[in-house]
Amino acid sequence: MPDENDVVRVLNATGVPYEMVECDPEFADTAAFCERYGYPPEQSGNTIVVASKRGEKKYAACIALAHTRLDVNHTVRELMEVKRLSFASAEETAALTGMMIGGVTPFCLPEDLSVYVDSRIMSLDYVILGGGSRSAKVKVHPDVFGKMPTAQVVDGLAV
Repeated sequence: MPDENDVVRVLNATGVPYEMVECDPEFADTAAFCERYGYPPEQSGNTIVVASKRGEKKYAACIALAHTRLDVNHTVRELMEVKRLSFASAEETAALTGMMIGGVTPFCLPEDLSVYVDSRIMSLDYVILGGGSRSAKVKVHPDVFGKMPTAQVVDGLAV
């Protein structure tokens, strides 16, 4: 199970400036975090694990801005080359990532997990993401995704 030290180690290795933002775990879910700490949803990203529904189980992590909806029925399904797709349950997410919903970070995911990033994130001056636990967030420039070998920027990942 990754912790904030693991996240810091991964981020330091990218060379991209970042800031760890502490938060009350009760306000870790994105909407509550934004309201409580004054960050706009348009600058806040959710790391969402999706899972295939049939055949061999496939997973991917998708990062979409808080004010958008992940296009699981088209774009993500096509990227993963599966017929049926759904959001992974909280239990599946925790088993796969070692992290709880509200704290999932793209920076400490299993190396074989594809990471899809909505292209709109790349035009921001910063994005707020999960920090690996429900008590931290990461404020980082989107250039960080270019330093992640498993990350792929995708147009139309979210609508």
